[in-house]
Amino acid sequence: MKLISKTFNLIKPILPKFHGNRSYSSIAAEALDPFQEEELKKKLIVVNENDEMIRTDTKYNCHRVVNGKIPLHRAFSVFIFNSKNEILLQQRASCKVTFPDHVTNACCSHPLYNTYVYRDNLQAMGACVSRRLWFELGIPRDEFSTGNLKFITKIHYFSKGDGKWGEHEIDYLFVLHKDLTVMPNEMEVKRVWSVPRDEFDSFIKKCEYPLTPWFAEIKKEWLFKMWDNLNNLDSIRDNKIHKYITQ
Repeated sequence: MKLISKTFNLIKPILPKFHGNRSYSSIAAEALDPFQEEELKKKLIVVNENDEMIRTDTKYNCHRVVNGKIPLHRAFSVFIFNSKNEILLQQRASCKVTFPDHVTNACCSHPLYNTYVYRDNLQAMGACVSRRLWFELGIPRDEFSTGNLKFITKIHYFSKGDGKWGEHEIDYLFVLHKDLTVMPNEMEVKRVWSVPRDEFDSFIKKCEYPLTPWFAEIKKEWLFKMWDNLNNLDSIRDNKIHKYITQ
């Protein structure tokens, strides 16, 4: 367990701890990793373009490209900045079904249907974010509260990915501005970096791996708005759904 404000740096990324004998090379050789296959059974929330729930469906069906289409579903993306205002980035694990090995923001996932019963969207999202930050990055739940999460906006984007697996989401953007303990889950995250603002462009330019489509779109319009307003995030918040399409 390490505090990102003290130990993260651009040159030496933190790598996840491994449990067992499985390697990324052996995982990548499999048609579908058993861990990820189990994840694909979970129920997501299918919505219309106004972010109104239509039905539920499995994560598998919500990410499979069929005749060039993918069901529109609800998601969230978390942007974590430490007290030095460095951004936490991750490289997705090689065994991920969608966008393996891609570089992206701290955490990207989906609210599960069972967390939404009798709860409003943002309240439910807060619970889902807390669960996912623990599951994916090993961030202890007692290190932050849902009150620390700042909702910014929603984006609607589409990407066919590799043509078999892709994304079509209404994505809620959140900022978490706090020093946190991080110990990545090897089945979700390959490595993490903490990047200062003045080194971000160089980091992206030199990066050997592609960016996830949602991070690439958010980077164009929203990332620096968030970064430059960490002490006044309410000033950039809105309730619109901003539409971006990535083929």
